[in-house]
This record gives sequence, C-alpha cells and structure tokens, in this order.
Amino acid sequence: MVKLKETLEDPGFEVARVLLADDDPASRLTLQTVLRAGGYRVDSAASAAEALGKLDEQEYELVLADLHMESPESGLKVLARARMMDYKPATALLATYNPRQSSEPNPPTLVEPENLPELMDYVAGLISQRASRRLRRAMRQAS
Repeated sequence: MVKLKETLEDPGFEVARVLLADDDPASRLTLQTVLRAGGYRVDSAASAAEALGKLDEQEYELVLADLHMESPESGLKVLARARMMDYKPATALLATYNPRQSSEPNPPTLVEPENLPELMDYVAGLISQRASRRLRRAMRQAS
C-alpha cells in the first residue's frame, strides 16, 4: 500500500496548485484547509496586492478570489490579472459569507459540511477544464 505522503513527494506526481485570495482570515483558513485536504497545493493571499504578487512568482492551475476584499472590485482585479498570465489558470470568484457580519439570529456557517463535496467537485471541474484547454491548444500548435 502506497502512503499519500510518499506519493506526494514523488517527483513524478504533480498536484494542482491553487491560489486562494481572501481578506477574511476565517474564510481563508477554512477554504485553505478544505482544499489541502482535497489534495491541492494551496497558496493563500490576504489581499489583492498579495495575490497579484504571487501570480507573478508562481504558476497556478486555479485562482480563487473573494469578490469583496479591500474594495468591492478587488477580486475582479485579481482574476483579470490571472486571465492575462501566459499560463492561463482557471479562475473563479468566491462569495464567502462571514456569519459575524450577519444580523440574522442563526447565521449559516461559513462552509457547510454537506456543501464540501459540491465545492470539491467544482474545483476539480475547473482544473480539469483548464487541463483540457491546454491539451487542445498544444495539439493545435503541434499540427
């Protein structure tokens, strides 16, 4: 039986790298933990500026950005820059919910356990679509 740790350390085995940009520490930590548990390598950024710097330093298969960080358009700026990168990562906006900011008597939790499989399926689908696009592009260039 092969242990997961040994498999991840194998240089022939690559896991998808995800950039997670969210200024809310609780949201960022929760999503980072969930994504890592799903087998992804996750770099996180607490601001749009930090995320933009990471985009220049590392290639990512997926960039997830909270819609509202320092300003209402911060997440859109991060995704716009990601889409301009030569390596063309998959991108998605997050709309995380912070229960502490709610006036509801029983606000919903940040990430509900029953939604985790759906979240992981969505992330896997985005990364798979990106891989398919890259493969098609490579095949067109080779012919």
